[in-house]
Amino acid sequence: MAEANNSFSEGFVLMGISDHPQLEIVFFVVILFSYSLTLVGNSTIILLSRLDARLHTPMYFFLSNLSSLDLAFATSSVPQMLTNLRGLGKTISYAGCVIQLYVFLWLGATECILLVVMAFDRHVAVCQPLRYTVIVSPRLCWPLAAIAWLGGLSNSVIRSTFTLQLPLCGHRRVDNFLCEVPAMIKLACGDTSLNEAVLNGVCAFFTAVPLSIIPISYCSIARAVLKIRSAEGQRKAFNTCLSHLVVVLLFYGSAIYGYLLPAKTSHQGRGKFISLFYSVVTPMVNPLIYTLRNKEVKAALRRLLGKGRELG
Repeated sequence: MAEANNSFSEGFVLMGISDHPQLEIVFFVVILFSYSLTLVGNSTIILLSRLDARLHTPMYFFLSNLSSLDLAFATSSVPQMLTNLRGLGKTISYAGCVIQLYVFLWLGATECILLVVMAFDRHVAVCQPLRYTVIVSPRLCWPLAAIAWLGGLSNSVIRSTFTLQLPLCGHRRVDNFLCEVPAMIKLACGDTSLNEAVLNGVCAFFTAVPLSIIPISYCSIARAVLKIRSAEGQRKAFNTCLSHLVVVLLFYGSAIYGYLLPAKTSHQGRGKFISLFYSVVTPMVNPLIYTLRNKEVKAALRRLLGKGRELG
């Protein structure tokens, strides 16, 4: 019992890449740079979506939700990573680990649902443009966003609570950059078959359902795009939908690898770098993907900067 209580009193040790200490400074610089881009990129999208009246549309409402989510997603894990990479101690308190576990799962599952909602928005915009403002009205946008956030929260409560019931027998070394379910299951000393079944079942639901809806939606979008007579209209629709598809592939690809492979048998060395990918890289590239080919966002940014110069 004393060994079991060590985790509560002393917390956990996040190993990260402690077996390669010479790489820690490299990882620190890269992660810090990525996190800075995440903060700037996602904050810019949120700011533009709020301040520019031309971006007060359902598409940018959901995109600002995604940016808010990515900001919180990265912030729930990256500061702790940076602290551990530069500090001698690599510990996280038990309470800190529990909070990180719940928040990280909450935001990850929320993004799963939100990407489906964004696919629905694009489907209506391209396939039924004349009825778009009627179907995807503000009265519908807010409930859809609420479903995404509350659905993600319910998923986190179920999976995190199941995981925290596992006996750890004094094990404190988490072979990962952060506290997340697969790494915590590996830490357990008892039978984890039920936890793995719950993990795989819930994760399969949050991936299989969206990944069956999104392709069907985009098949309809592709048919509708081919019917557009204007080359400019086709290009605009294609660019908007391509951005969303790239985000879907990046997010779901890493999530499936990290959560659907058996937690006890998957290669942990690869697993922790997958965790690093969807906690650091994905939140950074999402705003880049959505803005680099988006003329509306670029124009809104120029208008905002122009107002700033006038006031200056």
